[in-house]
Amino acid sequence: MLIIVFLLKYLFMLQTASFVGFFRTILIILLVYYGIKILSRLLAPYFLRYMSKKMQEKFGGQFQQQQHQNTKHKEGETVIDKVPQQHKTSDKSVGEYVDYEEIE
Repeated sequence: MLIIVFLLKYLFMLQTASFVGFFRTILIILLVYYGIKILSRLLAPYFLRYMSKKMQEKFGGQFQQQQHQNTKHKEGETVIDKVPQQHKTSDKSVGEYVDYEEIE
């Protein structure tokens, strides 16, 4: 509880602007920036390798599934993948068709 009170006082304490405070803020911003930059250079290859492995597994699985579907059929056999749609019946409640002439 004492730590929380101390942190609240420290975070919300109003201070006057000073050169040392400004310099310390700039230094912290630069350290965080360069720290993230260095960590990203170290960790980026591992992250890219992980992502490429996941994509390779995903595309490999799709390829295997497609190959499995293609092996079911005999050579020279005609295969229709699309299921024909049901015939649409006209709705009588819409009204009647009126033929019209184009007027010039």
